Amino acid sequence: MDKKDRQIIRELQKNGRLTNLELAERVNLSPSPCLRRLRNLENTGVIQGYAALIDQKAYGVPLTVFVSVALEKHSTAAVRGFEDKIKEIDAILDCFLTTGDADYMLRVVVADLEVYENFVRTELHALPGIRSIDTRFAYGVVKSTHVYPDVK
Repeated sequence: MDKKDRQIIRELQKNGRLTNLELAERVNLSPSPCLRRLRNLENTGVIQGYAALIDQKAYGVPLTVFVSVALEKHSTAAVRGFEDKIKEIDAILDCFLTTGDADYMLRVVVADLEVYENFVRTELHALPGIRSIDTRFAYGVVKSTHVYPDVK
């Protein structure tokens, strides 16, 4: 991937609905080479898909919760069992494997505290092998972006 490919990606991250002509103009290419590069980025899996960015509050899930989870055991079966179940829960938007006291950091969105309490009781507590759960509520957003930094 070269600098021009990264320019194409950044422009699409800013606005995934650009036409090829608009994209080509923004990255200073003619339309045909721009389209070839775009198709190559899609075919090689660099661009994995396109999605709409939605206002979380307008959608009805204004509360963002960060949940740290530590497992009791770290056997292959325990980890796989936990991770497979996490993938099935829609309220969990992201699950990161982390260092430190917790094994995982989850980003969860819910409508309110009552829904979160129900989520913990019915979804999280039902997961296999959890040693501890630590919850942090986000009460504001300073920065949120889906555009990767420029790579020099």
